[in-house]
Amino acid sequence: MTGKDIVKITLNLVVVYLIGGLILAVVYARTSPIMFKNAIIEKEAALKKLMPDADKIEKMGDWYIHEKHSEYFVAKKGDNIIGYIVQSFGKGYSSYIDTLIAVDNDFKVQRINILGHAETPGLGDEIEADNFINQFKGKDMEHLKVLKTDTTEYIQAISGATISSRAVAEDAVKNGVDFLIKVIKERGAKHGADKQS
Repeated sequence: MTGKDIVKITLNLVVVYLIGGLILAVVYARTSPIMFKNAIIEKEAALKKLMPDADKIEKMGDWYIHEKHSEYFVAKKGDNIIGYIVQSFGKGYSSYIDTLIAVDNDFKVQRINILGHAETPGLGDEIEADNFINQFKGKDMEHLKVLKTDTTEYIQAISGATISSRAVAEDAVKNGVDFLIKVIKERGAKHGADKQS
């Protein structure tokens, strides 16, 4: 193979890579706004599912957990605040678990929704199962603890997926609820408490 052949092959490869890069850029530019709109629609649906009695759910602000951007919201029925929703992340076995948590005015968990994760199929992905998620209903900060034994007072770990169970309960949910308590009470103390039902 001569130097001329090497230059020719190199130039051909550069042209192919440039064309491929251009195609990818065009596809991304066209699909990115669609993906962004779909993500907003999905999040709004997830928020409504967490607080079905709310007339409106308004964003209150942003916060960071595990260096990940999260948001928190207030849920209202008429002029009355009926609860809050916070997005939080828990460090699982093989991923950060993106979680939405709805609480009432006493900061007791009403519902949770797992938005995304990459936990082990058949084990860690059981965090999405109803029998795990439904355990959170009515739990306050003191009862967001994972046990490996049968329990209704606390959260029962998923067999073979204790790390994922703890990531949801003791990291994402507990830290999210703790953040809400701090920010809502601080806001009420500094700015006058919002009207609550």
